[in-house]
Amino acid sequence: MTTLSERISQSAFDGSRLRVVLLLDLHDGAQQDFLEAYEHLRNQVASVPGHITDQLCQSIENPSQWLITSEWESAPPFLAWVNSEEHVKMVQPLHGCVRDTRSLRFSVLRETSNIAGLTPEPPKGRLQANPRVGDGVVRHALTFTVKPGSESMVAEILAGYTSPEARVDDTTKLRRTSLFMHGNRVVRAVEVQGDLVAALRHISQQPEVRAVEEAINPYLEQDRDLSDPNSARVFFTRAALPAVHHVAAAGEQPDGIRRHALYYPAKEGCGMALARMLARQDELAADDQSCPVAGSTIFQRDDVVVRMVDLRIPVDSDPRLSLGVRGPRKTEVLRRLIDTDVAGGLSNDREIAHFLERSDMALITDRRAPGA
Repeated sequence: MTTLSERISQSAFDGSRLRVVLLLDLHDGAQQDFLEAYEHLRNQVASVPGHITDQLCQSIENPSQWLITSEWESAPPFLAWVNSEEHVKMVQPLHGCVRDTRSLRFSVLRETSNIAGLTPEPPKGRLQANPRVGDGVVRHALTFTVKPGSESMVAEILAGYTSPEARVDDTTKLRRTSLFMHGNRVVRAVEVQGDLVAALRHISQQPEVRAVEEAINPYLEQDRDLSDPNSARVFFTRAALPAVHHVAAAGEQPDGIRRHALYYPAKEGCGMALARMLARQDELAADDQSCPVAGSTIFQRDDVVVRMVDLRIPVDSDPRLSLGVRGPRKTEVLRRLIDTDVAGGLSNDREIAHFLERSDMALITDRRAPGA
């Protein structure tokens, strides 16, 4: 799929090559241990489908500052790898060496490849066709599961906390937090103006948020100790639910728009394909000025697919539209990509309406910062 709509500010599905930049700050004296761990890691990464090349760089000014860059044929194979349990285990040896990290991901838009006297090999993958014009907002989500039977208690805790300070610094602000539950799965989506990493760190340090995190700890299916940096890092790595596509309709957004999150039970190995199909449908909807979809963000990790959609109409007034399958044969495509043992049938309007009802996640809280 090639994304053409100017209303798309974020997409992992435009087919362009991906450049990943990882900034690292090492503990004093850990350089040699880090280098040995990296040598082992890079040999494994080289065999990952979609990987093209990588470089390891050390600062000429500060020997504790390192940089890893890698290039991929497109974003989907990188996301499939970096979000896998294999990756979590693979990078574990690096954690003891690293004081701080930051990962940045870029689609390749332009490049200069001519070298005097040499004919370079044709690059794999294609360039991003056009720059995307966004609204300066970064979108991200976390997801985790709680012990069955604790859902109502967890929902009460998550709904009742005091909102943290929205202003992070002069350039970064927390704009909106939307929290949903589907069975025992929690999804917390955030919208940040500015630096996402700075905002997430700011949130984690707020006493109101820390109290909530401690309160839900006994109910989590995956144990964690947020006072242990390694335990916290592993938990939030596994909980990350990246936004793979965002599109907004043209024009000002009137009052009365309702936000919903829909959970799609993807078949094993079909999460990325399902997210791609939904992204294409929402792209077409954004270019239709009569469409009541005001915007959507698709989050995907492995076979967890969540589509957060802002609607100008009640969610159940047009189930096919709300599910992102309005149009010829779209329901059949959806049927091939989801687990129908979980979702039920999709052969008629009644079954589609039932699937929408089951997919519509319970809204726990939706908070906007003043002026957002």
